[in-house]
Amino acid sequence: MARIRQTVTVGIAALAVVAVAAPPASAVTTTIRKGSATADAYSGNVRASLLGEATVTTSIGSGSCNQSTMTGSIESSGANLSISGVTFNTNGGPCSGSVSSTITPENLPWGGGNVTWDSANTGGRDASVLISNFRIKAVVDLLGGITCYFGGNLTANGFNGDNASRPVATNNQAQVGVANATVNRLSGGNIFCPSTATVNATYQLLGETTPGSGTYDQSLYVTGTNP
Repeated sequence: MARIRQTVTVGIAALAVVAVAAPPASAVTTTIRKGSATADAYSGNVRASLLGEATVTTSIGSGSCNQSTMTGSIESSGANLSISGVTFNTNGGPCSGSVSSTITPENLPWGGGNVTWDSANTGGRDASVLISNFRIKAVVDLLGGITCYFGGNLTANGFNGDNASRPVATNNQAQVGVANATVNRLSGGNIFCPSTATVNATYQLLGETTPGSGTYDQSLYVTGTNP
């Protein structure tokens, strides 16, 4: 049963790209821009693409996905981040582990999120990112399929593409990284599902040069000011 518990958490690592954060302080202004600190503001569709692997670890094992994307939209103020599309897999198939698992999102869109500039540059980051009320289902290919549910809120750090502290130094796009974040099991699944898991993942963020085109080729940059 330990192997079952190990595997059902694999897909949640990909979700760890997003952040739990306090509501933005009224004294701080956030602006999403088109690729540099002085560029025009950006509002519109965004896509997060996994860089490397997303990993998950529990007290009884670990697993990973090597492909994941999330698509959604955001306002230039960083408000109203909404995630409308999510995928997780390994080389086009189920995420890997001691037993393969199929991960699917539920209750899309996941709205109510935001991006908030961090004037203190906590841990070297430029911003925090929030997505709330996510929910996924993990079905393990064992004994006819064992189902678990995970959800809630997750924490991550946002980095501009020229930030030396960004998680993947060889990639010069905006990034969101999470390190050792805890995610929780939701009710309704199998009794063998683990109650928590620790996740690590990094995503690249891009917008659209042509709004609504579905081509994500616009670099993004977060700035902010104090009054």
